[in-house]
Amino acid sequence: MSREIQVTFDARDPRALSSFWRDALGYVHPAPPGVDLAEGADPLAAWDDFLARNGVPEEQRNSASALEDPDERGPRLFFQQVPEDKVAKNRVHLDVRAAPGLQAEERMAALEAECDRLLALGATRVRRDEPAPPMSAGFIVMTDPEGNEFCLD
Repeated sequence: MSREIQVTFDARDPRALSSFWRDALGYVHPAPPGVDLAEGADPLAAWDDFLARNGVPEEQRNSASALEDPDERGPRLFFQQVPEDKVAKNRVHLDVRAAPGLQAEERMAALEAECDRLLALGATRVRRDEPAPPMSAGFIVMTDPEGNEFCLD
């Protein structure tokens, strides 16, 4: 039997980092427990209201954030505040499938287009690895705004 997983990020600013990954992946911030959001309502504003109503001090309201796949295919992402900065390479990273089914120049062009979009959201480009058949179709290494490595694949 398989298990459901959650991917957890340590973060200095959970809200900002979760917002980057929301826009990068097309995920959504879930509503607070017991809150039904109206169509088009801002879930982060709903969280602010929820935490204030429940007596959470303002300085603790950015201690965590979460994202969910609206299509229920991908894992939940959780962002928890930590006091220290990232200091070493990730031992686990995300591969963002930005060019499924594409090959060669068409694939790399799609990855470059996605790279440009993510750069505008605050990511940083690290390097491009060219296709090296049969083992690699090529990919682009990037980092999110807090320096976590990920690949466009």
